[in-house]
Amino acid sequence: MNSTCLFCKMVAGEVPADVVYEDDEILVFRDLYPKADVHLLMIPKQHTDSLATLTSNEDELVARMMRKLPQIAQDQGLEQGFRTIINTGPGGGQVVFHLHIHLLGGDQLPGFG
Repeated sequence: MNSTCLFCKMVAGEVPADVVYEDDEILVFRDLYPKADVHLLMIPKQHTDSLATLTSNEDELVARMMRKLPQIAQDQGLEQGFRTIINTGPGGGQVVFHLHIHLLGGDQLPGFG
């Protein structure tokens, strides 16, 4: 755990989160500033800064997260599809430096451009 990381504090229960899924390795919660009808964030409970800093030791966890996303989307009523986004680094729009995957969907899904 990184003691200054907002998402690590959520994992530790020090900061509240509107959790929709949790297991031993993954936490999924509603974004505080949603950009779509459904806007969730999926994080590994173990701290890693970003997609760019992953190591081969995290391959299984990341694969598990990717495979879990469709199930969570289905549970949220997103039968027609969903979008996933991983912002990486300051130039990629990452604001919280703990790897996280945005899961977005619904009628109000914003477009690109």
